[in-house]
Amino acid sequence: MTENVSSVSVGTDVLSEEPVVAHPAWGRLKAAVEEIRPAQSKDGSVDFEAEGAPAPEALHAALRRVVAAVEELSPLLPHDAAYHAALVADLDRWAEDGFGVPDFLDSLLAFQPAQQRADGLQHLVVFPMYTQNGNPDRNLEAVVLRMVWPEWLAELERTRYDNPLFCGITFEDFTSGYDTHSAVLFPETIAVREAPERFGWGGIFCDREAARFRRVVAAACEVTSLELPEDARELLADQDRCQQTFVLWDMVHDRTHSHGDLPFDPFMIKQRQPFWMYGLEELRCDLTAFHEGVKLEADGYPQGRDVQYAMLLERLFRFPVTGERRRNYDGLGGQLLFAYLHQHDALRWTDNRLAIDWDLARRTTVRLREEIEHLYRAGIDRPKVVHWFKGYELVSRHLAPHPGSTWAKGPEALDLTLPPRKLVDEVLPDEFPLSMFYEALAKKLKSVIASTEGITARTPARAAA
Repeated sequence: MTENVSSVSVGTDVLSEEPVVAHPAWGRLKAAVEEIRPAQSKDGSVDFEAEGAPAPEALHAALRRVVAAVEELSPLLPHDAAYHAALVADLDRWAEDGFGVPDFLDSLLAFQPAQQRADGLQHLVVFPMYTQNGNPDRNLEAVVLRMVWPEWLAELERTRYDNPLFCGITFEDFTSGYDTHSAVLFPETIAVREAPERFGWGGIFCDREAARFRRVVAAACEVTSLELPEDARELLADQDRCQQTFVLWDMVHDRTHSHGDLPFDPFMIKQRQPFWMYGLEELRCDLTAFHEGVKLEADGYPQGRDVQYAMLLERLFRFPVTGERRRNYDGLGGQLLFAYLHQHDALRWTDNRLAIDWDLARRTTVRLREEIEHLYRAGIDRPKVVHWFKGYELVSRHLAPHPGSTWAKGPEALDLTLPPRKLVDEVLPDEFPLSMFYEALAKKLKSVIASTEGITARTPARAAA
């Protein structure tokens, strides 16, 4: 981690600037980027020999409009001056090189939003990038965002949850790659010639998280007849309160990836592992955020109680039925949490009605976290494949594996002379299929989840069905 720079003084003139998206240059920038994007290949390059490819002159003209707009908008954002200067240089070099595979390493290194965490601070970001859970291609994208960094959150980061790289952010406006389900801005998605030794920030759009949470959970409660406690209903009705909840949850979750009794490379970016191991890691981080929420509530932070409600409801309702089933490790974590609560009587599905014993759910959630943490502590002394099997045993105690699973048959069904990465090939794409409950819920929520594509705090409320 870098030096803790929770927030720095950026001056009141910077925080009171006119909205970037209200400036005419933003519209020109956005239009020019949208003109370039369709011409790009998956790696971000442009093949001028391809059928339907634009004339080089037209693409150069569009890129000049992007550069001119960035230069016109940059004075509104003096804290980003060095980044915008490097961005213009990267854009010019890309054009001079004939729009080959883009390399924006210099501008990426110049963009350091975590060093200026001030609530409401705007940033204009332009990069060739893919958008996680959105567009898989490294297209040019432009996004205007604001930092979410209220003083109570900054104080918690300084005193309890040090996470100097984390940025809570909200959308102001964006190009097509973000008119999707993507809710993150991560440096590793950006096209560069080589990955830097370490990344200096990571941003999560809490407004999109909050808006889709509110829409999906409200629909799920209606479908399942779940009666929420009054404070949970009030949370669901308040977009700003949900945003504050998610930015706290995200900050603690993100920090947890590097805390605890962990294997090397806790993010598992450079490892090839069975997807249930990724699912257990993500769930461990969420359960830790839940546990910290309990402690924060006891210490007088109302956001602590909200994190508990948000984590349970988001994990139980949205995660299992969102996205395709192929190696869906977040969905798996939600399935495991539901099954664990159900099997310990904290959650009941009776007479086609869902009921949650919230006090028992809190205690039961702690037990699941303890089981996963025990798996991690013991795993330090185990070979990799043995650790994978222990993780499989934990999950399969509560979720039924696919009847055709080779892994479910145990070590004797696998060729253990192969290297571990080859054993991953024996994992089914949907190793733990949805239960009958979730199959039915997925059908009922399908259109609601689809409607959250591109959602922000400004998206109009969904009309009643």
